[in-house]
Amino acid sequence: MTSAVEHEQRWARNLKAMPFVLLALATVISVATFPEMGPRSVGIRVTFGVLVAVTAVWIWRWMYVYGRPHPVGYVGRTLLAGALTVIHPLFCLFAWVGFLDAFESFRGRWRWVAMAATSLIMAVGQTGGPPPYESPWQSAALPMLFVVNFGLATLMARYSMHLDAVSQERADTIIRLEHALAENARLQEQLVAQSRQTGVRDERERLAREIHDTIAQSLAGVVAQLQAAQGSADDEDVRRRVTRATEMARTALVEARRSVQDLAPAELADGCLTDALSGLVTAWGSDHGATVSFTVVGEARALHTEVEATLLRIAQEALANVAKHSGAARVGVTLTFDDVAEGPEVTLDVRDDGAGFEPGLPRKDTSFGLGVMRDRAERLAGTFTLESAPGSGTAVSARVPALPRGAA
Repeated sequence: MTSAVEHEQRWARNLKAMPFVLLALATVISVATFPEMGPRSVGIRVTFGVLVAVTAVWIWRWMYVYGRPHPVGYVGRTLLAGALTVIHPLFCLFAWVGFLDAFESFRGRWRWVAMAATSLIMAVGQTGGPPPYESPWQSAALPMLFVVNFGLATLMARYSMHLDAVSQERADTIIRLEHALAENARLQEQLVAQSRQTGVRDERERLAREIHDTIAQSLAGVVAQLQAAQGSADDEDVRRRVTRATEMARTALVEARRSVQDLAPAELADGCLTDALSGLVTAWGSDHGATVSFTVVGEARALHTEVEATLLRIAQEALANVAKHSGAARVGVTLTFDDVAEGPEVTLDVRDDGAGFEPGLPRKDTSFGLGVMRDRAERLAGTFTLESAPGSGTAVSARVPALPRGAA
């Protein structure tokens, strides 16, 4: 298939050859009609031949040597065409070439002057030659033919200008579209890069939360059990604590694998949230020697896996904070199922009677854990609240929508 560039180049070659074709055609017709219409004088016929040769050289000079239309070349060719038309009226066939490159040779109003000059030469040839005329009809026909020629040429020129404008507008539209597509591609690449960075950051934050809430807590428990075993003189107590440390280490290993695979906590793999919280509370109370209770308020129901995992992790972090900082003797864990106007909700409350603290003051040791609990609740469009005072214990509460199991 011919490309657009090759098509344009072929048209350019044809337009360059057109003056020579018309010159040859007009010369053949004029010479063939010399006996009937042409000059009878030998001298004028020789002059005619010389002018034809000069015209051919002139066209070659400006079309092929200079390489493009030029006002001087146009004026010289038009004067030669006019002189040859005066000698033989049918030579006006060649003058028609002036309509082709007037707009490329001139700018502004001079274009129309060039078109008018060509129209006048055409009208002179069509009326049989220059005035004066023997017939009044020829005298009347000259201005009429001039108007017709100039009108038709103007109409075609206007239409050509319209096509050029439409073509240029389409070309500009294509260029703008290409720029828009390039910009869209750049933005798409930027969006993909940002999404990749966001995904990496989210995954890092997820692993940080999982490690902090599960593996770190389990390893801290292992250390605590082994330290207690080292300071115990009771062989039975040592064996019990070592056994418990081994169980916690295995749990940490399982949780590490599940965290990497982004699976639900092991406690929820074969059970529901209430069972997992009950087991967590029992094990925590046994490990830390505190009185701890677990209460379910409302009708318990199976929740979405993400909701159950979030509440279990918050409970684990809250109990870990109690063990590390509060020194509480009594701890209460409550799971409440509510049906409110906005929709069903589930609330997890963890309260202790420990030392408490001033929430407004920064606490470097617990800031990460509290932030993790708050982030977990807010990721599910929930809320997290903290209440504490020195000597009055601490209460944390996480409220999230009670999405049912299997919800999107």
